[in-house]
Amino acid sequence: MFFYYLMPVIFLLGILAIAFEDVIKINKAATAVGMSILLWVLFIINAEQFIIINPPAHVREFLAMFPELSNIPTSELAFAFVEHKLIHGLGDVATTLFFVLGSMAIIDIIDSHGGFGIISQSISTNRQRKLLWILSFVTFFMSVLLGNLATVIVLIAIARKLIPERNIRLMFSCMIIVAANAGGSFSPIGDVTTLLLWTGGNISAMHQITSLALPSLVMLLVPLTITTFLLPKDGTVEPLAAASEQSKVNPKIRKTVLWVGLGSLAMVPVLQTLISLPPFMGVLLGLIVLWVITDRRYADSEDEEIQSLRVHRSLARVDISTVFFFLGILLSVQALIVTGQLGILANFLSSTFANENIIAVVLGIMSSFLDNVALVSATMGMYPVEAAGAFAADSSFWTLLAYCAVTGGSILIIGSAAGVTVMGMEKISFGYYLKRFTPIVLLGYFAGVLLYMLMM
Repeated sequence: MFFYYLMPVIFLLGILAIAFEDVIKINKAATAVGMSILLWVLFIINAEQFIIINPPAHVREFLAMFPELSNIPTSELAFAFVEHKLIHGLGDVATTLFFVLGSMAIIDIIDSHGGFGIISQSISTNRQRKLLWILSFVTFFMSVLLGNLATVIVLIAIARKLIPERNIRLMFSCMIIVAANAGGSFSPIGDVTTLLLWTGGNISAMHQITSLALPSLVMLLVPLTITTFLLPKDGTVEPLAAASEQSKVNPKIRKTVLWVGLGSLAMVPVLQTLISLPPFMGVLLGLIVLWVITDRRYADSEDEEIQSLRVHRSLARVDISTVFFFLGILLSVQALIVTGQLGILANFLSSTFANENIIAVVLGIMSSFLDNVALVSATMGMYPVEAAGAFAADSSFWTLLAYCAVTGGSILIIGSAAGVTVMGMEKISFGYYLKRFTPIVLLGYFAGVLLYMLMM
């Protein structure tokens, strides 16, 4: 069973390689996909021995579904089991990937039409402290609809126009990370991890919003208040320069694309709640509406700049490496689930920590240095949803995990996709964030946990 015990080692090494992507100079998408392939290869070549010596519950469930396979040779059974689990796992992964693709395309369409410029032009203050609060709250609420990753990209672009002084802008940039993750934690589409919990049936949209809105707000307010006093009382910034207009885009179309795009993202959890429409279909529906609008508007134009605004051009601009990254992470976790590895880890955590809420808090802290997508995916595999009890849908464990896994990513700058993105955009050092923001983020993190416990 050497290969069996090698699998979690490879997974941990892969996660470390992803965390230190800038050090080893290997794109995290390549690491994630390579790790997933290697894990499945190890399982395939060891599947027969694994089924004979230590058949997990998944094998018994498989035989219950296909009793006619009980009498075939073990080698054929092993191949059929691996093939079934791989195809089934890929189907589950595909729903998340299509949601990510659709939402990224919608955001690109809004941005290419200059829709986000409408938001930036509405900010007119030049006082540093007031501007910090405005940008933080804009980030907080935008991440609810757009997701924390897309939101930080937009807000960092706005901050660059507003704040020419680098030292001050770094503080704003770090608060944008904290605000984006705080806002993303109480939205089912605010972060990939909350999306996984929602689409996996672990937590419902309305329960998440109503249960975590206040703890997430506290998570923002604590570090925001402290950071405010680190800025000069009378500090000012240069007035926001007028955003460059998309000269060939009709202002009416720009507003239409903005509100249709944001509205379609906001309707995803509503449609899922009302008619059980899967989230990936909801977001694709919004994309199709934008597709029809832009095609009808631009079909007869021969201007290349106008043609670049059409949806098929936006799809070509989508960051496919991000999609490959999620594919690799989720398939890797599937390999650990079907081999029973995560069940062993679940038993260890349950025996070490008496309360399941403590497990969620610990997992949140771990997400500061481990990829939270992989962490939450692994946790979902460790603790299958129960009909009742501590791990039932909408239980305090899953609700608190949604908060902890996302906001815990703010403890270190490498703990979230939003943090890593801003780290690259603004060249923020690991040490800068660790010294100035990690302590106050921890205060906010535990303040939010405490408030959630009091609200239970």
